[in-house]
Amino acid sequence: MRRMNAPTTVARLSCDEPTARRLAAYLGESLDAEDSACAAFEDGDGRWQVAIHFRNTPDEAALRNLVRLAAGPAAADALRIDQVPADDWIAKSLAGLRPVRAGCFVVHGAHDRADLRVNDISIEIEAALAFGTGHHGTTRGCLLALDGLTKRRRACNVLDIGTGTGVLAIAAARLLRTRVAAGDIDPVAVRTARDNARQNRAASMITFVRAAGIRSQTIRTRGPYDLIFANILMGPLARLAVLVRKLAGPEAYVVLSGLLPGHANTVIGIYRAQGLVLERRTNLEGWVTLVMRRPTSLPYRSQKQNRPGRGHRGGFAGKAAVVSRRMASCRRY
Repeated sequence: MRRMNAPTTVARLSCDEPTARRLAAYLGESLDAEDSACAAFEDGDGRWQVAIHFRNTPDEAALRNLVRLAAGPAAADALRIDQVPADDWIAKSLAGLRPVRAGCFVVHGAHDRADLRVNDISIEIEAALAFGTGHHGTTRGCLLALDGLTKRRRACNVLDIGTGTGVLAIAAARLLRTRVAAGDIDPVAVRTARDNARQNRAASMITFVRAAGIRSQTIRTRGPYDLIFANILMGPLARLAVLVRKLAGPEAYVVLSGLLPGHANTVIGIYRAQGLVLERRTNLEGWVTLVMRRPTSLPYRSQKQNRPGRGHRGGFAGKAAVVSRRMASCRRY
């Protein structure tokens, strides 16, 4: 965890809790993690604060535009940008983060270990320079989707795209006791996720790789996948649709999040064009999580596009029997 020891530029906004969580998640994904870090926490008056710390002075117009996209013009106008002395802002943010329950999962910091229940699947994640502590609608939506899917079918090969802190990969590994591939373009996120997996006794089940989307030989050769998470933003989700469909095995579930309500229908349309069907849509704290499924048989045009390329071990149609045998030997979700 990096501490900022020199005076920094900080942008602050006071708002309600849903806006704070949504904005922190959106900025955490949109800003350069090597130059900035974002935290949302409750102040003493019951209001919530968003604080974005920058190593270098940010482009104010660009920053306000990001805030406008995530939280509206009033929030963008209310954003304060100041030079401040060094401070332990991560510790301050941790003090306001309570354990978050999502189905059978509880995401918490080390300071809340004593409050766990016997049957909880606890995932200990500290605030750091990586996205995904469970304290916002995107990660909670994905965890609830995972918890719900456990009642439906089996899976033994899982992919987490844009893993951030690794919370979804850890949750899948802990619950399913199966192998997980997890990638992120940010090297800080990959290091953080590996550390978190070790802390949560899941390192032996998860392979973390630095990758832009799913452009990694490791990720591709380990497919097809029974369950795919992509908790990122609309732009990357749209660009990855074809590759996600190719990596999804027959009857695989694809959980998409990081979407503002106005973006969800666009992403649904893009993935439907790839032959996936919408199973469930969840709105949580101003964010949308989509659960989609790849049917056993895709339309003819999509199946034709699934022919294996260089570096693949075979087409998905030819792997259907292998997937069925593998799934038969897996534990239930």
